[in-house]
Amino acid sequence: MVRHLRAEAHAGRMLPFIIEYQGRLAGQLTVAGITWGSMCSGHVGYWIDQAVAGRGVMPTAVALAVDHCFRTVGLHRVEVCIRPENLPSRRVVEKLGFRQEGLRPRYLHIDGAWRDHLVYALTVEELSEGLLNRWHRTRPGASQK
Repeated sequence: MVRHLRAEAHAGRMLPFIIEYQGRLAGQLTVAGITWGSMCSGHVGYWIDQAVAGRGVMPTAVALAVDHCFRTVGLHRVEVCIRPENLPSRRVVEKLGFRQEGLRPRYLHIDGAWRDHLVYALTVEELSEGLLNRWHRTRPGASQK
């Protein structure tokens, strides 16, 4: 797996990240399927250790990765595809303001079957302030100025 991630990253088709929390591995985030040319997009996948879930770690990691994709890498669009029953993962993108675009029937083969996925997306034009800034501004407990 590590060899594959490195090869894809070296080829410019993937950005693999690990997520650390309090000095230990807590999850992974990957921007994959990076496409250039007239599309300039990629899709984000992630997982987080259940012991760390609910602390804002994953929304922060997704926001950082999306800002990097838009501001540094030069992508125009980022998608996240999530199984409809995965409510915690859906909450991550909904907290960040990703737009739900629809359903992809039988999108990925997982656990022995083709599974439906909901598509969420953002484009660079939607984030003049950056996603991390938006997340910090709208996060519960943030001061509203």
